[in-house]
Amino acid sequence: MSTWIDFKELRLKLDFEAVLRHYGVEVKRKGQQHHGYCPLPNHNGKRNSPSFSANLERGIFQCFGCGAKGNVLEFAAMMEKADPKDGTALHKVASELQKRFCPGFGDVPNAKAKAAEKPKKPETKGLPAVVNQPLDFELKGLDPKHPYLLSRGFTPETIERFGLGFCSRGLLKDRVAIPLHDHMGHLVGYAGRVVDDATITEDNPRYRFPGARERDGMVYEFRKTLFLYNGYRIKAPVDDLIVVEGFTSVWWINQNGLPHVVGTMGSDCSPRQAEFIVSLVKPTGHVWAMPDGDKAGERYAQSFLHQVSSYRFVRWVKMADDKQPTDLSGEQLKTCFAK
Repeated sequence: MSTWIDFKELRLKLDFEAVLRHYGVEVKRKGQQHHGYCPLPNHNGKRNSPSFSANLERGIFQCFGCGAKGNVLEFAAMMEKADPKDGTALHKVASELQKRFCPGFGDVPNAKAKAAEKPKKPETKGLPAVVNQPLDFELKGLDPKHPYLLSRGFTPETIERFGLGFCSRGLLKDRVAIPLHDHMGHLVGYAGRVVDDATITEDNPRYRFPGARERDGMVYEFRKTLFLYNGYRIKAPVDDLIVVEGFTSVWWINQNGLPHVVGTMGSDCSPRQAEFIVSLVKPTGHVWAMPDGDKAGERYAQSFLHQVSSYRFVRWVKMADDKQPTDLSGEQLKTCFAK
């Protein structure tokens, strides 16, 4: 039985300087900042310049040579040649760090014990459920000029088109709010994306979606698997439809002159989403599947082909390892979809 680890609390407890020294890094301080040569085993940039920077107080790092960045746990995972996105591998690395640097800290026998500490959700068994109910409100006061959006290269026109903005309060506080419209165009919820990937933990995921809530004897649920992001804008079957995993890929591809693009909002395509995809493409048309260039993306493509290729012609646009559609220029994207 694996020990439950609170990644967020462990990150706060760890001394990043001690972790760096543990991995043989000669720490060169300037205040709370360390600069030096990149120690990562998979560093593929120049080794003769100090491209590695670590904020010892915040427990985050970035290499301006190889592009790697993240928090202290992800740094340790990379040093152990493990994939930080692999939950099992990250848990193993975190467990070793906890034993070495924080013995006895946060010991919880298992996930059930941890769950017992959390407030219980309202009992909803037997109550009628309403799924993806249109909202009767819109979030106000969103900041469309937040540095996260602009630094990613999104234009004000794209930000306005998708209704994006930084939220400073409520459930989506400190996240970019993303309006979600069902296939009829009804606003059914908001997703929230963190603006600093170094803050991503088990308790603070990259994306946050609406949760179930009880009101007036009804349970209101949100299910992203029942529609496609940006799908409502495609009013009639098209010749070519691009399908990606994430929100940012939709924004980027759309911004570069390819408007017929939808997202499944994750590395999975549900049967209902597959039905929508088929309905949005002419019988003689093409579906271009463009998942991320990782193992999850490969599994996604295979599942996607299985569900859609019997009904429409599908091409898998395979990305290079660890690359995403947002890593490509406009010209490169157009080349990908040339027949």
